[in-house]
Amino acid sequence: MHPDVLLESSRLVRAVARRVDIQPAEIAEVDVERRSIDARRGRVRVALRVAWRRRGEGEFGSEPAAAVPDLPALRGEPTVAIAGAGPAGMLCAWALARAGIRSTVFERGKPIRGRRRDLARLSRSGELDPDSNYCFGEGGAGTFSDGKLYTRASKRGPVRDVLELLVGLGAPSDILVDRRPHIGTNRLPRVVTALRAYLETAGVRFRFESRVDGLVQQGTRLSGVRLANGEVVPARALVVATGHSASDVWSWLRLAGVEIAAKPFAMGVRVEHPQSLIDTIQFGELAGHPVLGAASYRLVCPTPRGSVYSFCMCPGGYIVPAATHAGRQVVNGMSPSQRRGRYANSGLVAEVSLDVLRSAGLPAEDPESGIRYQEALERRAYLAGGGRFVAPAQRITDYLAGRPTTGALCTSYHRGVVPADLPEVLGELHPPIMAALRDLGQTMPGFVGPEAVAVGVESRTSAPVRVVRDPETLASPSVAGVYPCGEGAGYAGGIVSAALDGIRVATAIARGEATHASRGR
Repeated sequence: MHPDVLLESSRLVRAVARRVDIQPAEIAEVDVERRSIDARRGRVRVALRVAWRRRGEGEFGSEPAAAVPDLPALRGEPTVAIAGAGPAGMLCAWALARAGIRSTVFERGKPIRGRRRDLARLSRSGELDPDSNYCFGEGGAGTFSDGKLYTRASKRGPVRDVLELLVGLGAPSDILVDRRPHIGTNRLPRVVTALRAYLETAGVRFRFESRVDGLVQQGTRLSGVRLANGEVVPARALVVATGHSASDVWSWLRLAGVEIAAKPFAMGVRVEHPQSLIDTIQFGELAGHPVLGAASYRLVCPTPRGSVYSFCMCPGGYIVPAATHAGRQVVNGMSPSQRRGRYANSGLVAEVSLDVLRSAGLPAEDPESGIRYQEALERRAYLAGGGRFVAPAQRITDYLAGRPTTGALCTSYHRGVVPADLPEVLGELHPPIMAALRDLGQTMPGFVGPEAVAVGVESRTSAPVRVVRDPETLASPSVAGVYPCGEGAGYAGGIVSAALDGIRVATAIARGEATHASRGR
């Protein structure tokens, strides 16, 4: 349907009447259940799924507003430790609580309020707290990095349950309707805080600034966790839900005998354009239409050296410093809920394959080679930016022409950018990214132009390793009681898929607890 159909309720009624071949006067009510925008093939349309009621047929069965389900009052000492207060860890704690199992969530970073102050210092003066930043802290990496909720994991768990829980905690109800739901980085922190308060009321414990630093074992079975301050906390199970940037966790897991394996991942740059340009490319003469809002895009470009694709596209958003280590430059993107910023940005990333690792002189058979490759790229970017998390950048026209960028560069990145030789920074990833940009210059006229800027580097798309787990029990086959979970373990790729994996792991733990209890009787 044309976007105008959503400008007024009467237009929607007339459109539905035409579709079902009745008179508009016969329709008493129309309710939009699903909404998406289709800008393919040069024609912009809104796709709707609606429920409608004919006059005289009685009212819609009014669905109650989404509400958080009651949790049982949890008693006794927690038996499950959860490392990480991101979506995987917090939704795992929620699902465990629903099963009557009490847990403690250990988070290396700070609660929302303290985390905000650390982010302000990082953006303002380049002062990085390695445990409290855009990746670490209450709510995980997604809290201050957009709050996108779209996922292709509909067959992997109760997506609707997760979205309804978030609405019950204060997220906008639109996320239940939009095909690509988005809360916004200005709203999501309040939802995360409400989720923690809800869990704490039931008896879930949260310990912030408490980094899990090792396992305590009896043979090959977990008996507790060791914190960075030396404290040992007994636990029958540990859920490792530490996110895609906790490389120190993979190291101590491996030392403890937990098997990890190499996993494909991707790195590259973040490309930024004026949002008005992306609106025109995607919507043409309908750019600026109030129903359409800020345009987004999703790109996949096959190249002779592997696929290049867009990642975490942020309409009307900002580029932010997402580093977790001193001396290593990383950028990510975020959008407020209204997406009214001047710029649009997206990761444009290339596959880091085993061949790429070999060409960089790293042993492809070593599961930590990807970690070392990621670190090397981030260090090159930091040096190219001149330090203090100033970003290296280049006009895309200059990048393709192989010439240096001169003059001022306008971007949304608060730490600032300096012109740099990005092919030198990207190394083995430069040829596929260049090939993809050349292709996009042909298929998306205007995408490669003087206002387009590439900012380095986008390197935290996903974990470069997978922590091996049994497909049935979801536990580590090498250390009993350890449950790899979410993005950092290699089993998710976003807020919702991480939350779903947390629920799956909680279900597996509850099933194991029930089996253990029945055997003990």
